[in-house]
Amino acid sequence: MGNYIYDFSEGNKDLKDLLGGKGANLAEMTNLGLPVPPGFTITTQACRSYLKTGELPPELRVEVTMALRRLEDAVGRRLGDFHEPLLVSVRSGAKFSMPGMMETVLNIGLNDASVQGLAEFSSDERFAWDSYRRLIQMFGKTVLGIDGDLFADALDKAKAARGVSSDVGLTATDLEGLVGEFKTIVREGSGREFPQHPREQLDLAIAAIFESWNTDRARLYRRRERIPEDLGTAVNIMTMVFGNLGETSGTGVCFTRDPSTGVVGVYGDYLVNAQGEDVVSGIRNTLSLQDFEALDPTAYGELRQAMRRLETHYRDLCDIEFTVERGKLWMLQTRVGKRTAAAAFRIAIQLVDEHLITMDEALGRVSGAQLDKLMFPQFDARSERVLLTTAMAASPGAAVGMAVFDSPTAVAWAAEGKDVVLVRRETNPDDLGGMIASVGVLTSRGGKTSHAAVVARGMGTTCIVGAEALDVDAAARQFTVGGRTVREGELIAIDGGSGEVFLGDVAVVPSPVVRYLEDGLDAAVAAAGDDEDVADLVRSVHRLLAHADTARRLHVHANADTAADARRARSLGAQGIGLCRTEHMFLGERRVLIERVILATDDAERQAALDALLPLQRADFVDILTEMDTLPTTIRLIDPPLHEFLPDYTELAVKVALAGVAGESDPHDVALLAAVGRMREANPMLGLRGVRLGLVIPGLFALQVRAVAEAVAQRLKDGGDPHAEIMVPLVASVMELHLVRDQAEAILAEVSEREGVTLTIPIGAMIELPRAALTAGRIAEAAEFFSFGTNDMTQTTWGFSRDDVEGAFFSEYAANGVLSDSPFDTIDVRGVGELVRIAVERGRATRPELTIGVCGEHGGDPDSIAFFHAAGLDYVSCSPYRVPVARLEAGRANVAEAGAQTR
Repeated sequence: MGNYIYDFSEGNKDLKDLLGGKGANLAEMTNLGLPVPPGFTITTQACRSYLKTGELPPELRVEVTMALRRLEDAVGRRLGDFHEPLLVSVRSGAKFSMPGMMETVLNIGLNDASVQGLAEFSSDERFAWDSYRRLIQMFGKTVLGIDGDLFADALDKAKAARGVSSDVGLTATDLEGLVGEFKTIVREGSGREFPQHPREQLDLAIAAIFESWNTDRARLYRRRERIPEDLGTAVNIMTMVFGNLGETSGTGVCFTRDPSTGVVGVYGDYLVNAQGEDVVSGIRNTLSLQDFEALDPTAYGELRQAMRRLETHYRDLCDIEFTVERGKLWMLQTRVGKRTAAAAFRIAIQLVDEHLITMDEALGRVSGAQLDKLMFPQFDARSERVLLTTAMAASPGAAVGMAVFDSPTAVAWAAEGKDVVLVRRETNPDDLGGMIASVGVLTSRGGKTSHAAVVARGMGTTCIVGAEALDVDAAARQFTVGGRTVREGELIAIDGGSGEVFLGDVAVVPSPVVRYLEDGLDAAVAAAGDDEDVADLVRSVHRLLAHADTARRLHVHANADTAADARRARSLGAQGIGLCRTEHMFLGERRVLIERVILATDDAERQAALDALLPLQRADFVDILTEMDTLPTTIRLIDPPLHEFLPDYTELAVKVALAGVAGESDPHDVALLAAVGRMREANPMLGLRGVRLGLVIPGLFALQVRAVAEAVAQRLKDGGDPHAEIMVPLVASVMELHLVRDQAEAILAEVSEREGVTLTIPIGAMIELPRAALTAGRIAEAAEFFSFGTNDMTQTTWGFSRDDVEGAFFSEYAANGVLSDSPFDTIDVRGVGELVRIAVERGRATRPELTIGVCGEHGGDPDSIAFFHAAGLDYVSCSPYRVPVARLEAGRANVAEAGAQTR
C-alpha cells in the first residue's frame, strides 16, 4: 500500500515536493503548536498517479478512510452526521504557490439531512443554509463543471428580491430557497442530482482538485512562472471552521510586513461573518486589521503573536489566512508571501538589520528581474494630470494603456501591440490571460489580498484595487466616476505606488533607482527629500548591489558601439566592453564609401575608398577607448552581410527602370544595381558575412585592424591605458582564424614599429556556430579569447530565424509545451547550453588561460547568467541598461553555488 496520506502532525515545511506548499506549511504550523484545524494531506504522488491513469489509486480510497476515521475521532464528530456533522474543506496545494489557479471546495459533508443537524448544532439556521448553498455553488462549478455565472445570477436575483446588496442580508428562508434553485441548476447543468453521500462528495472533489492541475489558467500560470508541468498538486483535507457564524466570526488574510512597500507593520483584510473565499475573491470590500482589533481585541492579539512567531520561524515575510469562529482564532494557511520588487529589496535588508538573515541570504531573496522592475520610469508628479480617483495601491509601477473590460479583449489588443489596462469589478482566476497581457490592472472591489492584488504582485504588474468610486459596467464596456464616463479604448494611467487613477497619458521620469545608479547614493537620497520610503529603497538596493559586487566571480561587461554608450555603461558599473560592433561605422554619410569599395574596378580604386574610411574608424575607436581607459574593450570586426550597407535591391531596380524609361539613366545607379544584384543571397545570415566577408573582400578587415592599432597607439602616446581586443566573428574553422590572425599580426607589427609603441592587442574568436563549439579545441590554438554570440548560436542550433519565427509559431509552441521560454530570451540549456559547455571544456584543454565570455543578449538575462556562472565563463556582456541586473545576478549565482556546496 502506497503512503499517499500524511496527517498534519506528520509533515514539515521541508516536504513541499510531496505535500505541496500548503500541506507542508500546515504541518509546520501544527508542529509549532499554533491553532490549526485537524486534517491530513494527500500527496502530489497521488495526483501524478491520477493524471497518468485517469483514476484515483485504489490504495488512496483506503488511506482516506483511515485518515477520516482518525480525524473524526480527534474532533468527536462524524462526516455527514445528522446531528453534529463534521464538515471538511478540500483545497489544492502545489509545491509552488499558484494563487487562485486551482480549485477549492468548502463544506464537504453537507446534505439535505446534515444541514438540519448543522443548524441544530450551531444554533444558527441561517448559517447552516448559507454553508449548504456555498457547497452546492462551489461543487457545481468546480467538480461538475457548471457555468458559475448561473449560480451568481441566482444569488444576485435573491439579493435583489430581498432588497439587499450583500449576501449577508439574506435570511435563512432566502438561503433555503436558494439551495433549491442551486440544486435545480446542478440537475439541469450536469444531468444528475447533487450528490447526497458525503464520501461521494469527497472523492469527486479530490479528483476535481487533481484535474484542476491541468486547467488552461493553471498551465498558463505555470508557463509564465516557469513552474514544471510534472509536479502535480497535493490535496489538503481540513476540518471546517466557520467565519460565517455571525458577528463574532469572520475570516481574513494578513501579511507580517507590507507586501507592496516592505514597510514593517500590520497589513491585511478582514471580513465579518464570511468564509475565506469571500476575501480573496474581492466580491466584498474588506475591513482593515485595525478594524479587526477593535471588533475582537483578544483574537487580534492572538493573531499578532502567531504572526510574529511565524515570521521568526520562517525568517521572512509571511502570508497568513485565518478564521475566527465565535471568538476562537484558527490558522488556515501560511506561506512565504509574494511581494513587489520594492518590498523584496527593503524586506531583505530589514531582516539583515534585525539579524534574522545574512547578507548572502538577503542576496538570494531578491532577483535581477525585480531590480529591472525598479528601473522602470515613474509618473512625473509635476506634469499636468487629470485625477479620476485614488484607491488602494496593490502593486507599484506606472502603467498607461487603453481601458479594456474583459480578458479576451485584453489578450487580442495586446497581440496587436497595444498597451491595455484591464478594468474589472473584481478579477477571478479565469482573468489570468488578460492580466498577463495587460500593463496594469484596476478593480473597483477587493483589498490588498484579493485575487487581483496577489496575482499582479506575483507577476510584477501594476495594480490598483478597491476603487469604489468607479462604477464598472463590463457589459457596456465603460466605467463612470465623478460624472465622467470612460469608454473602452480610452487611455487611462494608473500609479500602483500611490493608488491614483488618471485620465489620458501622463509624463514619466526616471525612477529613483536609476537616479542612484547614474548619480550615486547621496544624490538619489537627497532627491528623495522627505520621502523616507524612497530613500530607504535606494539604500537597500545600494547595499545589496554592493554586496553582489563583492560576492560575484563573473565580471560584467557591456555591449557598446559608441563613446556615449561606453560612458553610460561605465557609470552603471561595467568592467569593460564585451562587444563593440563596428557595423554602425559604415552607415550614414559613410555609406557612399562602402559603395565605392564594392564598385571599385581595380585594387587602387578600392584602396582609395578604404583609406578614406580609415581616419573615421580610427576616430571612433579613439573615442571609445578614451571612455574605457584601463578596461578591456573587445572590438568585433564587421559581421553582417555587406549588402545590408547598400540600397534595397527592389527600390533601386524601380529607380533604374523608371530612369531608363525617361531616358535619364544614371551610370552610377546602373553599376550599383548590378553590384547589389550580384550580392543578393537567399539566406544572407548564413552566407557571405563575418569572417567570410573579411577573407573575400580584400582590405576590409585590414582597414579595421589598422584603425584599432592606430587608435591604441594614439591613446598610448596621449598617456592613456587602452586595452583593445580584436574579435573575429562567425568563425567555423581554425584556418579562417589563422588567415585573419596572420594578416592582423603583420599590421600590428607594422603600426607598432612606425609609431614606436608596444601594441598588445589579443585576437580572439566569436563562437556562434555549432561547429565552432565542437572544434573549440582547435580554434583555441589561434584564439586568445572566446566570446559566445548566443543569438546566432541559438538560430543555427535550432534552425530558427529569429525575425521570422517569433511571431509565426512561438505562441503556439508555448501553448503546446514545446517551449517554456523563447530560446532567444533565456539560454536553451539542453541544446545551446551544452554547446557552450563543450566549447569551454575543449577550449581550455588546449589553452588553460583562455578568457571566455558571452556577448549575446542572454548575457543580461537573469536566468541565463546563473548558467554562464556554472559553465565557468569569466564574464557576461549585455546592454548598458542591464549591467546592474547582471551585476546582481552574478553575485547571486556565486552565493547560490557556495550555499549548495556547504549543504
